[in-house]
Amino acid sequence: MMHNLTIAEQIKGLKSRDFSSLELTEHYLSRIDDSELNAFISVTSEQALTQAKMADSILAKGNASGLTGIPYAHKDIFCTKGVKTSAGSKMLDSFISPYDATLSEKLNSQNMVMLGKTNMDEFAMGSSNENSYYGSVKNPWDTKKVPGGSSGGSAAAVASRISPFATGTDTGGSIRQPASLCGITGLKPTYGRISRYGMIAYASSLDQAGPMTRTAEDSAIILNAMAGFDERDSTSANKSVPDYTKNLSKSLKGLKIGLPKEYFSEGLDKGVEKVIIQAIKDYEAMGAEIIEVSLPNSMNAIPAYYIVAPCECSSNLSRFDGVRYGYRCDDPKDLNDLYLRSRSEGFGDEVKRRIMIGAYALSAGYYDAYYLKAQKVRQLISEDFKKAFKEVDVIMGPVSPTPAFELGSIKDSVSMYLADIYTLSVNLAGLPGMSIPAGFSDNLPVGLQLIGNHWSEELLLNTAHQFQLKTDWHNASPVD
Repeated sequence: MMHNLTIAEQIKGLKSRDFSSLELTEHYLSRIDDSELNAFISVTSEQALTQAKMADSILAKGNASGLTGIPYAHKDIFCTKGVKTSAGSKMLDSFISPYDATLSEKLNSQNMVMLGKTNMDEFAMGSSNENSYYGSVKNPWDTKKVPGGSSGGSAAAVASRISPFATGTDTGGSIRQPASLCGITGLKPTYGRISRYGMIAYASSLDQAGPMTRTAEDSAIILNAMAGFDERDSTSANKSVPDYTKNLSKSLKGLKIGLPKEYFSEGLDKGVEKVIIQAIKDYEAMGAEIIEVSLPNSMNAIPAYYIVAPCECSSNLSRFDGVRYGYRCDDPKDLNDLYLRSRSEGFGDEVKRRIMIGAYALSAGYYDAYYLKAQKVRQLISEDFKKAFKEVDVIMGPVSPTPAFELGSIKDSVSMYLADIYTLSVNLAGLPGMSIPAGFSDNLPVGLQLIGNHWSEELLLNTAHQFQLKTDWHNASPVD
């Protein structure tokens, strides 16, 4: 079946006319119709069919780009001209973007086909996709479980084969954690590698877009299309983009892999640990050298992140005030009432919680005690990584302390924040990180985390691809 083909295989199939983009698109749209995972907020069927027909005519002329005609799902945090962009919030439920995000433009320029916008935690704040105004997304491996967040809709769409790939964003693990919980490949590139213009901001110094695919090879193909400098984004890095597919087949002999001792301590599920240890042994068998490293400040990543991110979100989300766009309360008495009610009715509980934490930490008298201290810890975390990368090429460990947990099972926010313990430090340091399927615990997928030095996406993709040539975990599917 077409939905079981990787992107690399679909590209070949389109080129050799085994099927058309229209057939491929119609196939995925019918699978979305049959899906009960709540992975999409908007399905853009008409637009997708028009784009597919256009892609077919370009393919027929023989001047198509590599990705022409490939369908995809777009996280609903990226602005898409003429299509609702909600960021999973009531606040933006009626917002039709008047422009395209740079990433949307880049994918359009490849003549790709957008199937729709995927469900997500409101404003990307969450680790379970239960904070969405549009309801929870379900994990395709077990519909009583969470898919992870905030890019839960994207992960569920790829895992259930209702989209060949999806875009995601990662502020504290929001690509890698859902990728791990749904058994797919998720890549968070170095901060600044992909433009953030037109991506609704949560925490501007941490947010980074990336691809969510079935395989590392597919991630490399998609990253080629996504990466690059954008002068409209002041955080975008003006660095040349290599061909990420070029070195995938390189041998791993002599690769130095660092294992942080802090990642294998109390709190890690035994089943998850077993899977990770086995994956490390597989790498050893491929000729890699295993070295123990220490990241002593990584355990302070949670308090540091949950000060820095809310501070930035309280500032970024102050623009949603019911005046210019977005949700506006009914019949406001005066301007003050308009602001108060629009924001309290338009935002969900978790978003309000983080705005208030951020506003408090930035207020006079508390700035030094909280925000400044958190930034100092962030610097220490970054230094730990610098030290470790003098000894090793790649750092490995778990993505999440447990496999997917039950929907509604975590009631308090602190326990939820602990789900991000292994991913946050990567964002705080601006490093690239990846999750690749490595096995199962309790019949649920477990992801192995790969962390690289700045701008080492090529090495990460090569390391992941070689693992996927030797193992079959990435081909495991919850659907036929």
